[in-house]
Amino acid sequence: MTRSKHTPHSRAPSIGYDMIARPEFARSAARRPEARALAGGRRRISLALSFFVVAFAVLAGRLALLGAASDEHVRTAYVPPLPVQSARPDIVDRNGEILATDIITASLFADARKMSSPDEAARKLARALPELSEDWLREKLSSGRAFVWLKRDLSPRQQYAVHSLGIPGLDFRRELKRVYPNGRVAAHVLGYVDIDNRGIAGIEKYVDGHDAVSADGQVELSLDVRVQHALTAELAASMETFSAKAASGIVIDVRSGEVMAMASLPDFDPNDPTASNEDGRFNRASLGVYEMGSTFKAFTVAAALDSGRVHLSDRYDARKPIKVARFTINDFHAERRIMSVPEVFMHSSNIGTAKMVMDVGREGHREFLDKLGLLDRPSIELPEAGAPILPRPWTDLSMMTISYGHGLSVTPLQVAAAGAALVNGGHKVTPTFLRNPDHGVGAQVLSGETSLAVRALMRLVVEEGTGSHADVPGYPVIGKTGTAEKAVAGGYAKKSLITSFLSAFPANDPQFAMLVVLDEPKGTKATYGYATAGWNAAPLTGRIVQRIAPLLGVRPVERWQSPVMEASLVSVE
Repeated sequence: MTRSKHTPHSRAPSIGYDMIARPEFARSAARRPEARALAGGRRRISLALSFFVVAFAVLAGRLALLGAASDEHVRTAYVPPLPVQSARPDIVDRNGEILATDIITASLFADARKMSSPDEAARKLARALPELSEDWLREKLSSGRAFVWLKRDLSPRQQYAVHSLGIPGLDFRRELKRVYPNGRVAAHVLGYVDIDNRGIAGIEKYVDGHDAVSADGQVELSLDVRVQHALTAELAASMETFSAKAASGIVIDVRSGEVMAMASLPDFDPNDPTASNEDGRFNRASLGVYEMGSTFKAFTVAAALDSGRVHLSDRYDARKPIKVARFTINDFHAERRIMSVPEVFMHSSNIGTAKMVMDVGREGHREFLDKLGLLDRPSIELPEAGAPILPRPWTDLSMMTISYGHGLSVTPLQVAAAGAALVNGGHKVTPTFLRNPDHGVGAQVLSGETSLAVRALMRLVVEEGTGSHADVPGYPVIGKTGTAEKAVAGGYAKKSLITSFLSAFPANDPQFAMLVVLDEPKGTKATYGYATAGWNAAPLTGRIVQRIAPLLGVRPVERWQSPVMEASLVSVE
């Protein structure tokens, strides 16, 4: 029988563990060539491993030494932290036009310790950046300090010029810079920021302390940049025509209180505010306080009619000046006759107005002005909000002079807001510079009947009185002129005038109120030498209305006549 080749009898002898363990087997195996090669390989691997262990140990030690030296270097080369800059939200007008935004710029600094030749570096830098003094640069670059600012907010051209110098130790840091694409437009509303992008005036300052950002991540202003352009341009033109020292103007929605435009001239460029002097940065519209002259007669007549003690049919004797102690109240263009309430207002009689306010009484008059917001600092978003200057004490004489706009100093913005309340049905108006169509009407501060009567009287001023140059075909204007002598130490400067015109349009349904002010305008040949409001502020108003009414969506209307005046039995001669 044939045996299978897989039977134990067919297997070759194998070396087992017990055989390797035998000494006689180990000695015989060691004499074999392959065993000697294997042993040599093991020795070489052991030597290689030993080498790598030593090498890594040396490297680790070196790294430890370098780490210690690096720590010491960091301590000596410490750069003080910069102010933390955060992106500011864009500021836009009511139509989404960007008024302020951030861009990224480069700022140049130096590690003065790395300056091999501060003198040469200073010479080269002074040629690339001529606005920097070579001596100043040499001092900075020789200071040995690890970090010194040389120039912030470089233009791309300046950065390229400096980079091309190849001076060791110079470097750039990316920073945020605030820019105002429209330049001077609405500068006093927007304000400006400092070198570290922090708001220090206007809405810019307000934004830093209040949550004014909309859902779109922007700050939406009530301003209409188109109206702002027109207002500013017309104010500037009138300043030049009448050689005025300054001018200001406000356009405000009579219902919501939204300021559609506000300008103060001279102004400044918020991109470089330090290039303008302090006079240019001063906000005359919301911070400056002035005695506003006869525009205040609108408030006096409203107080008188609303008190129920005075009616349109009442008459006042304006034939003689009023003498109170050593003071005399007189009329600029004296009529020297008995006048009705509409005539007192239309001819802007100081005598008639003073007698009218006496019928109201000191407390009643003051309370009415207070309700209109004329006796307290206005609560607005701008930090530049002027506080009124009130007479101390508030006497009967004070009451009479305030009735025609002397003895009480207020901001133009306050007058515009109070004027809006006179024509919107009698609701108080709180000005706002933020887009807020739902701002809502304020408390009722005078009756609707009084508001309608005041509108009629203001229309009469434009149709037949001192404001005739303010009317615009298709956009009937209502208003009141104001001419006040500027207060100086010891009295008033008769030849230094503040002229103004408080208005609203359209007359049939007032939607916007406006106040324009000229500071020390001069008479011209065209005005026959007169420098009063009827000759400068009134026509200025007409030109502005003609430009902005279509922009604001005001529809043209025919000539408007108040039903109050039509129904009145008063005969206006």
